[in-house]
Amino acid sequence: TTLLIGILTTLFTAIFITRLLIDYSVEKRHLLTFVTSVTKNWFRNVNLNFIGNRKVGYVISILLSVIGIISLFTRGLDQGIDFVGGRTYQVRFEKEVVPTQVAEALKKDLGNVEVKTFGAPNQVKISTKYKVQEESTEVDNEVQQLLYKGLQSFLPQGLSYESFAQASSTDKVGIMQSMKVGPTIAEDIKSSAFWSVIGSLIVIGLYILFRFRKWQFSMGAIVSSAHDVLLVLGIYSLTYSIMPFNMEIDQAFIAAILTVVGYSLNDTVIIYDRIREVMREPHWSREKINHALNTTLSRTLNTSFTTLAVLVTIFIFGGETLRGFMFAMIIGVFVGTYSSIFVAAPIIYDTVKDESVSSDNKEEHKK
Repeated sequence: TTLLIGILTTLFTAIFITRLLIDYSVEKRHLLTFVTSVTKNWFRNVNLNFIGNRKVGYVISILLSVIGIISLFTRGLDQGIDFVGGRTYQVRFEKEVVPTQVAEALKKDLGNVEVKTFGAPNQVKISTKYKVQEESTEVDNEVQQLLYKGLQSFLPQGLSYESFAQASSTDKVGIMQSMKVGPTIAEDIKSSAFWSVIGSLIVIGLYILFRFRKWQFSMGAIVSSAHDVLLVLGIYSLTYSIMPFNMEIDQAFIAAILTVVGYSLNDTVIIYDRIREVMREPHWSREKINHALNTTLSRTLNTSFTTLAVLVTIFIFGGETLRGFMFAMIIGVFVGTYSSIFVAAPIIYDTVKDESVSSDNKEEHKK
């Protein structure tokens, strides 16, 4: 919802407000400059041979994808409660608590737990995967005992376990509410997440086909988007056990994946628009496709750098609970920028080129 509101408001301000301001400046004959002394010569006369080196990009992408797939099958992912099930507790304290300190106190007995402020600053929601496959009453009691033990430094002195575990809505301290996410519900959530990603790729393919009228453009967009998703998942699979922050896969991570797909598509469409302009010219060639990529390079990199500046800032200062989400977004910006240039565009060159050559051969044969 937040992303949808952001897109709509950004569209309004970019098309309407920005134009009003620029029109006003033009009417008043103000001097408008869109560069600084430092940036005015950036990306001028760039002539990189992206298409000529496309096979290097293919090899890198295939190698990274294979490594990611192997890791996904051997190491898997650190799946959160959303996908494997678990227990959630709403706990109230006498005083305000810091979620990261609560999580650290519980880590020894319950492993990685997710702790978020819930309502007032003295209330938190604690989620744990501890013995998630066991649904007996004995395990429920064991988890509550471990919560009571781990939270001793945050609880009033002398508070009994019975008072902590059976707190009412009028009590000041204790477990106010508990909930169990069973494996069946978790499996449904996992299935929905999978189909949401697949559905987004299908919609992207249809949109690109409608916009550019060539199946090669759709294939390039789908392959590059799927490539981005696979690389992000592969990196998470390879690094979740060594990173100093939580990298559990939950529904928020799926939101990050879909945002990455959208970002990559946006970048790809800009490049595709420029390629389409080139392809309208007769006798299009490798040089013209390279020209299309080089002339959009400034826009591509500037957008990536400004997006990264925001994401890195949130990653550093946004708190522990946001770091896993932001890390996925940061990786996504890198791989999305890479795939737009080294995957989506080369696929267009190779497939349309082959089709064009075939058509030329048929015409020559008729003559």
